[in-house]
Amino acid sequence: MKVPTIFLETAIQDLCKWVSAGSTPLRSRADFYDGGTIDWYKTGELKDWYLGAANERITERALKETSVKLFPANTVLMAMYGDGKTITSMGILRAPATTNQACSAMLVDEEKCDQRFFFYALKGRRDLLLKVASGGAQRNLSGKLIKEFALPVPPLPVQQRIAGILSAYDELIENNQRRIKILEAMARGLYREWFVHFRFPGHENHPRIPSPLGEIPQGWELGRLDDVLVLQRGFDLPKSARIEGTIPIIAATGMTGFHDKAKIKAPGVVTGRSGTIGKVMYVHEDFWPLNTALWVKAFPNAEPLYAYYVLSSLDLKQFNSGAAVPTLNRNDIHGLKTVVPCRDLQRRFQVVAGAMVAQSRNLELQTQNLRRTRDLLLPRLLAGQIDVEAA
Repeated sequence: MKVPTIFLETAIQDLCKWVSAGSTPLRSRADFYDGGTIDWYKTGELKDWYLGAANERITERALKETSVKLFPANTVLMAMYGDGKTITSMGILRAPATTNQACSAMLVDEEKCDQRFFFYALKGRRDLLLKVASGGAQRNLSGKLIKEFALPVPPLPVQQRIAGILSAYDELIENNQRRIKILEAMARGLYREWFVHFRFPGHENHPRIPSPLGEIPQGWELGRLDDVLVLQRGFDLPKSARIEGTIPIIAATGMTGFHDKAKIKAPGVVTGRSGTIGKVMYVHEDFWPLNTALWVKAFPNAEPLYAYYVLSSLDLKQFNSGAAVPTLNRNDIHGLKTVVPCRDLQRRFQVVAGAMVAQSRNLELQTQNLRRTRDLLLPRLLAGQIDVEAA
């Protein structure tokens, strides 16, 4: 009879060589930041996987003259406080770096624990960690609490197998995200090449004519934004009236849930009306736009994808008409002057760029499935419910 794998409850401090925290060099000292080459991470950059380049860097002088610590590669970081979306968010250093004081930095002892397993074990007990966090409006985790917090730990070979299974999903997710960024950049670049710089196919033999906005290709027209798209306020949908389904509910900030009925047929273009303005979304499925959003109810002389990039190119925040709550009034932008390209070129763009956008969307859906599968496996692997001994 096979003996089940034993998972021992072990304190973090007994799995790590050390548990520490970073600090913030004086902001008044420009020589601590200007020309910095050392990554300095803040909690908002922790996205539950390996970290890319930091948003800010500090100098060698800051490292020498302040209490900032240089943590080695493979250090696991965790946010010690912040709102519900920040506290306990995690990251892993790919290379030596520094952090601010809101990050707990944990370096595992490789003889006791696999660094990736440690990351997943801590992630798997995030809910328990949040329950013991202290504080009122903003919860926080002390260094002492983190050190004493226990994780389920099997023998090292089992740890490595579990980490291998879970990290395979995260590596695929990371690869998909990289490909999505490339495809989005390609589609946006094509829009700029054709419709901003006028270097569309055959442009060499296409004459230009003068207009109040400068020279434009012959056959194009000078119009208003509402010649390209007409915005409409979204619809009320009280939570009491929501029935769970497969139809995306789109708010000013993006998708906020699902409903069983659609108000608008795809493809759609949505932007924020109240609370969040400036974000523009291309919606691939039939959807329900909430009243905090504006949706495009008509494309008079435009294809949907062209209209999406036109709206995305505007600095919508400058049209804020609200006081306490940022607000976008559609009438303030409908009259903006814009160039309206010939419809044939727009249709060609819809096909070429649309293929890139569709591929990006497929990768997004794959990523969602990978995340769901990984998140289903995680608790079962940490509970020893899946046999990985023979894997």
